[in-house]
Amino acid sequence: MNESADADAGWLTWPNAITLVRLALLPVFFWLLFSTDHRAIAAWLLGALGATDWIDGFAARKLHQVSNVGKILDPTADRLLVIGGLLAVAAAGGVPWWFALATLARELIVSTLTLGLAALGAARISVLWWGKVSTFALMTTFPLFLLTTNPHHATLHPWQHDARIACWIIGVMGLSLSWLVLLGYVRPALTALRAGRQGRRIL
Repeated sequence: MNESADADAGWLTWPNAITLVRLALLPVFFWLLFSTDHRAIAAWLLGALGATDWIDGFAARKLHQVSNVGKILDPTADRLLVIGGLLAVAAAGGVPWWFALATLARELIVSTLTLGLAALGAARISVLWWGKVSTFALMTTFPLFLLTTNPHHATLHPWQHDARIACWIIGVMGLSLSWLVLLGYVRPALTALRAGRQGRRIL
């Protein structure tokens, strides 16, 4: 029997439910940011959505509920949350557009390459540790940038000035590292492509 089919837990699983809840909270974040003056709450919500990106995958493995739907839904949700979050923060004046667009360009390249490699039958690529570090840094930076600005350009508190300096340090480090990691995926991607093609020939 097909092993992958046996491992498929279907679409009705707790991990998929967690992913859908995280996605459903994205419009709530938009509403808080653009329709209310609760910018701090919006920032904390965005931070929570970013910090919980590991929960659905962990639940899938822990509960033995790995599904083909989840394998697509989980990374798609993460990309939507990252892209939606960074564009919203830039639109709200929390971060310069050049920083947001540089981050967005990297995300779009990764998404395109991932889909392209999957379409070409490449083997699975293990996530690089530094890639996780850069993603965590960026997902921390955008909520902090939002937290260090005020609606209607209100005067910043002293702590916001200090926190914004920390934001820039973390943000520039995360952005630079994310592009370096992207270059580091070139060799593993070529290896995965060769392995996938070889596997198809054997079958």
